[in-house]
Amino acid sequence: MPAKGGWTAPVTGGRALFAPRPVIDRSWQRMRRLGIDPEQGTDSARLPSDELEHRRSSGVLAQVLPTLSAGLGAVADASWQIMVVADPEGRVLWREGNAGVLRRADAVCLSEGADWSEDTTGTNAIGTALSVGAPVQVHAAEHFVRALHEWTCAAAPVRDPRDGRLLGVVDVTGPDTTFHPATLTLVDTVSRLAESELRTRHLRAIERLRAVAAPLLSRLPGRALVVDTHGWLAAVTGMPPLDRVPLPDGFGAGRAWLPTLGACVAEPMPGGWLLRVTEAEEPGGPGRIVLDLADPRRPRVTVAGAAGSWSQALSPRHAELLYVLAVHRPGRSAAQLAVDLFGDPTRTVTVRAELSRVRRRLTGLLDHRPYRFREEVEVEVLLPGDPLDLLPHSTAPAVLGARTAAGRERA
Repeated sequence: MPAKGGWTAPVTGGRALFAPRPVIDRSWQRMRRLGIDPEQGTDSARLPSDELEHRRSSGVLAQVLPTLSAGLGAVADASWQIMVVADPEGRVLWREGNAGVLRRADAVCLSEGADWSEDTTGTNAIGTALSVGAPVQVHAAEHFVRALHEWTCAAAPVRDPRDGRLLGVVDVTGPDTTFHPATLTLVDTVSRLAESELRTRHLRAIERLRAVAAPLLSRLPGRALVVDTHGWLAAVTGMPPLDRVPLPDGFGAGRAWLPTLGACVAEPMPGGWLLRVTEAEEPGGPGRIVLDLADPRRPRVTVAGAAGSWSQALSPRHAELLYVLAVHRPGRSAAQLAVDLFGDPTRTVTVRAELSRVRRRLTGLLDHRPYRFREEVEVEVLLPGDPLDLLPHSTAPAVLGARTAAGRERA
């Protein structure tokens, strides 16, 4: 585990006795760019009680809180630790565990409603797991803020299996003397168990929707399908089945153009939508795409056309692909993209598979041979204020090269 010398040198700008783990080193670099003071306290403005209760009751995590508590609460109590559940912004929603540790946690503001994002509290398991979207353990002096050097914590993200959206994190925290190398594995296992429960709930909801949709569709002419509120298919008629129809933010009843289906009419149903595909094409097709990379943690794509606009969140890999295609408008071959993303021209099978998924989501926007945005489509890329925050967790050579070039220009 890191000694104090492993913390003080990198944090204060000196030379380290040994290198921190890569995930910690990258987090410390983010902290320095954010201007976090390693000598600051950990106090943060807590959420008002009504806002805290609203986040608890309206979030999906409340559905799996008993599972998280059963898997980690008793273990945390017996091992002089506490379990903490936080939302996607790093706000603590619930905590439980050893009474003595709960009192000690109050002293560092690890309490309901407090902000444990990296932006506020520096490198810590809750905030860093949210930032990297992966399980993280932070021990003692690996915390960027000195006030947390007597603590150890392990956190894992919980995602909604319906759309991959980050719901928050579950964390086990305690004094550094309670550190155990298996804690992170336990936390990650329980978070996966919670996701499995959400998946089971979702499948049951789809079955209920299918029972209502099947007799309805049997009486409809033409092409139609019924999907849940996240676009997952419950029933279909007159066309090949799809696993999912990505629905844009703010989707509502009426005429719409969807990238997977084209022109259609949407009608609400209990727990979902009836989508009737029409023969008319979207007037003029999609004309403008905005690739929004300004928020390092939430890349999005927005497409606008004569029939309106729609927006979707992007996975890290799809954000990388669209960024490369946006800066190479003439197009890239599969081998070139394999080099751009993996540094290996032989990874063309992976590239083609990912691009197939992207093209299904963005029908009418991309051509192939070479892969490129269609010439008539206007493309705008929104970049973060700090060029070094461009897709900060990407290891794709094309993205690393763009960050390096931006660093040289700033120097």
